[in-house]
Amino acid sequence: MNQPVNCYKKERIGYLELNRPDKRNALNAEMVEGIKKALNDFEKDGEVKIVIIKAAGKVFCSGADLAYLQSLQTNSFEENLADSQSLKDLFHRIYSFPKVVIAQIQGHALAGGCGLASVCDFSFAVPEAKFAYTEVKIGFVPALVMVFLIKKIGFGKSRQLLLDGDLVSAVQARDMGLINWIVNEDELEEKVFEYAQKLIFGNSGQSMQKIKEMMVGLEGKNLEEGLDYAAIINALARNSEDCQKGIASFLNKQNITW
Repeated sequence: MNQPVNCYKKERIGYLELNRPDKRNALNAEMVEGIKKALNDFEKDGEVKIVIIKAAGKVFCSGADLAYLQSLQTNSFEENLADSQSLKDLFHRIYSFPKVVIAQIQGHALAGGCGLASVCDFSFAVPEAKFAYTEVKIGFVPALVMVFLIKKIGFGKSRQLLLDGDLVSAVQARDMGLINWIVNEDELEEKVFEYAQKLIFGNSGQSMQKIKEMMVGLEGKNLEEGLDYAAIINALARNSEDCQKGIASFLNKQNITW
């Protein structure tokens, strides 16, 4: 039996591949736990600096497995809440992951699958990919992904996507700020790899981690609270190993090896 998530490493990149192509990579409990385990392993692995989420087959991710959701309809509220909490933890884990996460979108990203792509730091998609939050069309509510979508693209555009549930093209998704770049299918793997390598060799891992941590930490703070928090991070960063190394290398006109 195939594992729902395949993991491997290549040149300081941790690859996490959704592997239920026959089910359009729909999310069920087993896949959710598989993704979480892979992220935990990659966080602990000092060789991994960037994580790429990709998928087998023609669809990136079609969202929640509807057969699985149907099986939960006889559950109690408490049981369904526990399952929802597990999915919430997955989205938040990716959103706040200490290493940069890139989505490599080779096909449609729908419902929770669109949410999965949106919580990544960067996303590359093929021109043919479609994006949509289709939950409203089956009487469901995209409750968890809504929280992250509003943070990413704002209330106005989110309202359109969530309430009409229509498919949007890769170009529309990019213009909305839902994805970052559009790349032809035959170049997708290479372009994502090249971008990851640029971050790996050009940027401090400690700095990228602190930037991500700070962006999450600033949420909910007013201006004064945010600036106080920023001052603390600024002071701590000055004494970090990477900052000392980077400034010394720059002043000595030496290449920095990250």
